[in-house]
Amino acid sequence: MVHHTTDNAPWSSSVASAEPSFSVLPGADESPVILHVPHSAREIPDAVRDGILLDDAALARELDHLTDAHTAEIAEAAAARASVTPWRFVNRLSRLVVDPERFPDEREEMLAAGMGAVYTRTTRGEPLRPAGTDPAGLVGRYFDPYARAMTEAVAGRLAATGRAVVLDVHSYPSARLPYELHGEGPRPPVCLGTDPFHTPPALSAAAREAFAPCGPTGLDSPFAGAYVPLAYYGTEPGVSALMVEIRRDLYMAEPGGPAGPGLTRLARALAVLVDAVTR
Repeated sequence: MVHHTTDNAPWSSSVASAEPSFSVLPGADESPVILHVPHSAREIPDAVRDGILLDDAALARELDHLTDAHTAEIAEAAAARASVTPWRFVNRLSRLVVDPERFPDEREEMLAAGMGAVYTRTTRGEPLRPAGTDPAGLVGRYFDPYARAMTEAVAGRLAATGRAVVLDVHSYPSARLPYELHGEGPRPPVCLGTDPFHTPPALSAAAREAFAPCGPTGLDSPFAGAYVPLAYYGTEPGVSALMVEIRRDLYMAEPGGPAGPGLTRLARALAVLVDAVTR
């Protein structure tokens, strides 16, 4: 069982290493939507913590900056509000264990910042893991099972409804962090990350309309792209995807602080989007 803590705790450990590092929360059979929440947790198994160079205070600061705090709550509240309950796929471990949204090979541009599937550098470019760390063990233990399960979740929606819509629920800091490769552009209240193959114009238009009450939306700045399992990436038009990046000052105290009243407004907007794409 993973021991969950408040978002202000430095980190916590997973005590049952055989337990899946993610939760698949079923929705309605007729829903094509999967709310994917990859970066909301702070949990780090003890064996993984042992391979991180930071002391507890520095690790807490790093988690404050990197964790998409409260996004699992936003997705949960949106699912409860939606007319047809979407499915949810929630990472239960910190992205400092593995980042399930990275390419696991040289295709990943964030390797240049030491932030591929297994991070070796911090948000400020400082060493996170020892030089020469082999990512294969963490990729095999955590990344690969996660990817398989997400592929199965998408396959299930395709089989049941003929399509799958992956809505990534993220957040990002109001001020640029040093690791950001493309952080010089606009930082709107809501950034919509798109993919040229998997994000049809109607999907991004529905998102713009749904999130209009939360402020201006922008496309692909400061973060671009959308998550699709590799088995379907660039080949299956029945899988559509959109990344929803919420600027953190809309709903929480930065960095790593408590949620505020903006969380409810964002959950309501996400529910509107879920309903629009379900129809």
